[in-house]
Amino acid sequence: MDGAQAAAGFNRDALAGMAPALKGLVDQQALSGIVTLVWRRGEIVQVDAIGHRDIEAGLPMERDTLFRIASMTKPVTTLAALMLVEEGKLKLDDPITKWLPEFKDMKVLTDATGPLDSTVPAARDITVEDLMTHRSGLAYGFTSLGPIAHAHEEKLGSALANPHTPDEWMTRLGALPLSYQPGERFHYSHATDVLGFLVARIEGKPLGQVLKERIFDPLGMHDTGFWTPHEKRHRLAKLYAAKPEGGLKDVSWADPDTPAAFEGGGGGLVSTVDDYLKFARLMLGRGEVDGVRLARPETIDLMTTNRLTDEQRGHAFLGMPFWLSQGFGLGASMILDAEKHQWMGAGGEGAFGWPGAFGTWWQADPVNDLILIYLIQDSMPLGPEAVTAMQGQRPTGRIGCPMFQKMVYAALT
Repeated sequence: MDGAQAAAGFNRDALAGMAPALKGLVDQQALSGIVTLVWRRGEIVQVDAIGHRDIEAGLPMERDTLFRIASMTKPVTTLAALMLVEEGKLKLDDPITKWLPEFKDMKVLTDATGPLDSTVPAARDITVEDLMTHRSGLAYGFTSLGPIAHAHEEKLGSALANPHTPDEWMTRLGALPLSYQPGERFHYSHATDVLGFLVARIEGKPLGQVLKERIFDPLGMHDTGFWTPHEKRHRLAKLYAAKPEGGLKDVSWADPDTPAAFEGGGGGLVSTVDDYLKFARLMLGRGEVDGVRLARPETIDLMTTNRLTDEQRGHAFLGMPFWLSQGFGLGASMILDAEKHQWMGAGGEGAFGWPGAFGTWWQADPVNDLILIYLIQDSMPLGPEAVTAMQGQRPTGRIGCPMFQKMVYAALT
């Protein structure tokens, strides 16, 4: 790819230094393995597969390795919902109770960390836009503190491998109080899972089928879905957690023998670096890639334009000043100040994306006509009140992501 690197405006020697630097994290057993991709100006500039997808079996990371991409699912689900908006099947300001009566007459905690029986009525219904911007007042157990965090675990079960049907799950979620009034503030939550089930209910078919028909098949994303077929499971990267005493522990879970009823639009997809590149290119192309148009340019512009107020951006996210340099649109964040963003990575103003809980990350940068994808499988706490364990800490292996970003941008000539 040397010729492509030069043509795309990269210093080849600088790019060549990325893999050895990232391999150092694997050699230190901070991570099991990494797959990275750099795309610019219509060309794949570099792909690196480092370390192992399965340490015990000695299976290496490869370009077609399957990853649980967690919240990188959210922009995909949001795009599917916005395609329905384009067709007039719903509007951003529609109350979700029009399709999801499970969320009628919601109660709101008087204190987001306080007792569950101290509530006031919701001032209004949750809207479709509230779901897309995480301003619905809904919660995740791992982003919340106090009784509501534990209630999520008790009532809903695992956020990763949920045993309930969508209808049962929404009934349980709707019975819990909201943490904040709808529209009040960004609170990362199950909102995109709800959005996915709203899409499924409107379309009268499972979310996975909707995404396959509307996005995956048209783009040729044949390795992306909510369930990994048996013949592909040898390609699935195992999920590892860093042990306190050093080294890594396999904390993977197995997909069920047949597809589950619960298809989490907020975090359930499995994909590959090349599949997700197709989605990222669609987004960078404002709804079109390789002659296939799935959405209007204005729809992608809506997704990638900040909708949070200055006050809402003033709140910490997962214990970090995440919004210091960024905003949030519909299902994606974007860089508002490239210079301030240097503390956590690199990117041009307007660059957008959204990461996943297991360390997966992507970014499309319109200013530089650049897409970066970084895939790892590094476990993080996802139980009740996990946000307290994350505050002030950065899992060791995850420093590879900002390293990758900074090295790519430094290599631009």
